[in-house]
Amino acid sequence: MHPAFSVIFFTVASGAGYGLFILLAVAHIFGLSDIDTSTMLTGGILALVLITAGLLSSVGHLASPKNAWRAFFRFRTSWLSREGVFAVAFYPVAMLYLIGFWLNDGGPNGLVVLFGLASIVLALATVFSTGMIYGCLKTIRQWNTALTPANFILMGLATGGVLLTMVLAFQGKDVVAMAGLSAVLLTLAAVTKAIYYFWMKTITGPTINTATGFTRAKVRLLDAGHTAGTFLTEEFGYQANTGLIAMLKTAVFALGFIIPLLAMIAVYNGVGVGFLAIVAALFTLAGVGAERWLFFAEARHVVNLYHGAQHT
Repeated sequence: MHPAFSVIFFTVASGAGYGLFILLAVAHIFGLSDIDTSTMLTGGILALVLITAGLLSSVGHLASPKNAWRAFFRFRTSWLSREGVFAVAFYPVAMLYLIGFWLNDGGPNGLVVLFGLASIVLALATVFSTGMIYGCLKTIRQWNTALTPANFILMGLATGGVLLTMVLAFQGKDVVAMAGLSAVLLTLAAVTKAIYYFWMKTITGPTINTATGFTRAKVRLLDAGHTAGTFLTEEFGYQANTGLIAMLKTAVFALGFIIPLLAMIAVYNGVGVGFLAIVAALFTLAGVGAERWLFFAEARHVVNLYHGAQHT
């Protein structure tokens, strides 16, 4: 699949934003960190900016953005519709949570906690729906797995945890609990991603033989039905350099997981807290960006079987 920048930016930015907001609410409700009004507003606004920037980017990817509203009316059958509904519903709940926290000066309040829990559920539902937009597609075997939404959620939470650690560091708050949680989330995300890459290489999909029904001899395409590139060959037939793919997979684990993990361990132990928190955040975003580019570039749609591919 063609790795469009708008969708890559959308999934990275919105995933990080939702992950940050989820962990911010969890830290406040369950007392994992000292979340005062300044920390809540700084983290909450940063999360909403990332989410909004990502969602606006996703609209720009549509062929006709003015028709985006139509997606909201297919909730029963479309994960894209569910994502849109959950994303829109998240905003008023999140704003009520932030405003309630501010008005109550961070004190205990059952209604504020209720809004916080509701925002966590809606954020998780949105990220899960984003993952399922790709995970439900049987025509692309690399996406059609439960590992797809699992990776979206874990990578969003890991990125959000690193960002929240950075916010806490610059607010002068205790970062031990969040740095430790971020290290755990980074580890889980790395393991899940490694499992995904292993699964993707070992599970085979449809072949030109199964697509045509001729299974007793090797089938190959003699001539395509067109003389120039088409939308299908350009959008669904993207071919990435194998050397580039190998290099980016190394970058995913080095930049997205290993370096941030080591930084979080150092922060947990009180070493270079402010500087390493920024380093971890920047490297995590870069690594997740590389991972998302690969997510699209390595996907093979079954339509490629009718354009010369032997298997998907």
